[in-house]
Amino acid sequence: MVERQDRMASDAVMTRIGQAVMLHHGGDREEARDRLLRLWAELGEDGAPLHRCTLAHYMADTQDDPDTELAWDLRALSAADELCEGRTAQAGEELAVRAFYPSLHLNLAADYARLGRHDAARSHLRLARGALATLGDDGHGDTVRTALARLEARLDGTGPSGGETPGPPRQR
Repeated sequence: MVERQDRMASDAVMTRIGQAVMLHHGGDREEARDRLLRLWAELGEDGAPLHRCTLAHYMADTQDDPDTELAWDLRALSAADELCEGRTAQAGEELAVRAFYPSLHLNLAADYARLGRHDAARSHLRLARGALATLGDDGHGDTVRTALARLEARLDGTGPSGGETPGPPRQR
């Protein structure tokens, strides 16, 4: 009974995250950011790592400041690492988070590239490339692989540069 209640509460948190993401994708970035911040305050630093990872991963998308975006992406990676180290993993959660790693590292690489920290960007690109096996051969996987290649080319000076930002659009 307790396990079922925990699973229902977990589903409710993921639903609330999804609702905020839908707001963001619908163009209401500020409301999405406000809802995610309120949910973050409810979860706290000791909330379930899967929730913190997912929320921080999407919270980064709502940021205007590159340093703040980087901070949220680092929180997402930290929560993913915590979960994958098995401290509080529930069945299936570690696998779900492992599938985030290519995007987590790609987003960090893009953050660092925007901040002019190209060595850190390249380091996270290597980590993203190393985690690509967790992605399926589907649209999302193709999008992440394409964005990774595009950012690598830009950092290597072989990709388009015509005034574009030095990273890919955020990948989810």
